[in-house]
Amino acid sequence: MTTRVGVIKTPQEHLNVQSLTKQGRNASTEKLEDSKSSKSDGEKEKDTTVKENKSDQKKTKDTEEKKKEVFVIDPSGNLYYNWLFCITLPVMYNWTMIIARACFDELQSNNLEMWFIFDYMSDTIYVADMFVRTRTGYLEQGLLVKEEIKLKKRYKGTVQFKLDVLSIIPTDFLYFKLGLNYPEIRINRLLRISRMFEFFQQTETRTSYPNIFRISNLVMYIIIIIHWNACMYFSISKAIGFGTDTWVYPNVTHPEFGRLARKYVYSLYWSTLTLTTIGETPPPVRDVEYFFVVVDFLVGVLIFATIVGNIGSMISNMNAAREEFQARIDAIKQYMEFRKVSKDLEKRVIKWFDYLWTNKKAVDERKVLKFLPDKLRAEIAINVHLETLKKVRIFADCEAGLLVELVLKLQPQVYSPGDYICRKGDIGREMYIIKEGKLAVVADDGVTQHVVLSDGSYFGEISILNIKGSKAGNRRTANIRSIGYSDLFCLHKDDLMEALIEYPDAKALLEEKGREILMKDGLLDLEVANTGKDPQEIEEKVYQLEIMVDNLQTRFARLLAEYGAAQQKLKTRLTEVENILKPHMGFDFSNLEEMEIDFGQ
Repeated sequence: MTTRVGVIKTPQEHLNVQSLTKQGRNASTEKLEDSKSSKSDGEKEKDTTVKENKSDQKKTKDTEEKKKEVFVIDPSGNLYYNWLFCITLPVMYNWTMIIARACFDELQSNNLEMWFIFDYMSDTIYVADMFVRTRTGYLEQGLLVKEEIKLKKRYKGTVQFKLDVLSIIPTDFLYFKLGLNYPEIRINRLLRISRMFEFFQQTETRTSYPNIFRISNLVMYIIIIIHWNACMYFSISKAIGFGTDTWVYPNVTHPEFGRLARKYVYSLYWSTLTLTTIGETPPPVRDVEYFFVVVDFLVGVLIFATIVGNIGSMISNMNAAREEFQARIDAIKQYMEFRKVSKDLEKRVIKWFDYLWTNKKAVDERKVLKFLPDKLRAEIAINVHLETLKKVRIFADCEAGLLVELVLKLQPQVYSPGDYICRKGDIGREMYIIKEGKLAVVADDGVTQHVVLSDGSYFGEISILNIKGSKAGNRRTANIRSIGYSDLFCLHKDDLMEALIEYPDAKALLEEKGREILMKDGLLDLEVANTGKDPQEIEEKVYQLEIMVDNLQTRFARLLAEYGAAQQKLKTRLTEVENILKPHMGFDFSNLEEMEIDFGQ
């Protein structure tokens, strides 16, 4: 018999054990939870650190990108234009001297050091030009791009980049193999010619004499073509043999034809005669000579005909303004002859036209500026006329917006000697500002001069304001006559009132200034000025009401037309529905129209 020895636990001890086990379990779970929470906190901290690192990386990238916004050359600025001039010089040097040095041996061999200096200076400018291209900005959405990566990527994606790389390939290493008398190995330098064309294009847009520049440019092209053809002629003569026949260059052993200057001048003379198709040169003998002359004739006919035609059109464009002006004079002469105008008046008209053309005042400003946007047109008008308008007393303290509106409405006028600008008693519909010339305030006899008005003076400003109580009303109070030829600016009353509609405060200010001037001169009737509304103001309001009524009538007529069109469409649709339903319903819809008519009656 085996007996089991056990420890008998009391209920209280059993409860204590259970509580201890529970506490142990809770502690373990708490440890696990703490470990999990610590892990989650660690992961959160890691996530936050990663995010912070990413944000820091983004910031650094943004700062790096901002730093990469390097100095950029504006392609429309003066710096870029000046650089184009610098790169044009080596391009023209290579286009003229490489072919000449290759064909005329003495030119190359006698000046080797000088040519090497010029060659490698031009190569240096070529390399610098590629760097300038990577710093030349371009417009994207109207803004100048300044990011270095974009500029380089854009330049490398162009055909010009490939040509630029080809133009700086160091072919000069072939000198070690062929010798120093072969400058034609630098022929790849001619690929940079697009920079010269770009310089010419910008110069044409910048110069004040574009037609003269175009003609000079074409003459330069002609000279270059003749120069190349002369070099080719001398090279062919050298290949065939000097003096072997009458067509080639004479024997160089002769002292007269052995000089370098004579070689080039003779070849240039032959090239000019051939390309201009004058044909006073010795006839060719060999097949090669015939072929070369035929090619020259074709080049002369095609290229030179085009160039000469362009020169003719340029000259005609230069004279276009004169021809148009002369056509106007001829038309007026014919009209005066047809209407039998007096000789004295005819002479005055012709002298007036001569004055306009001599002083370059025959240009219609509005016709010239109509192609510009309103903003640029306003800026030009402000630049030209604003200071003149500010000289008028009543406009001295006006708003800038009103002055801009008025500047756009100023019209230049030219008066001949003895012309009356206004007479006493005339209705004043405009005011005048003297730009250049002298005007005299004369008596009724037209001889006695009271006052002489000169540059910057003005008159007629009160009569266009319709100031209530003015003793003179809106009529002129003096005779004003032009002493010589006078250039005036004219501002019409309607233009002023149209501008003042948008500036009521300025209108009140102008009227107040006008009253002060009239009171100072004793021309203001205070009793009338302090009475009720001016009848002229009432007339203006009635006129504005009439305009509003006209606009309403126009709108009503438009709505009525739209209503009629809608009714017609509805009637057409009902007719289509009637045609569809009539066979199925067996009902005569015409009775509806009769019923409608009867009902309407």
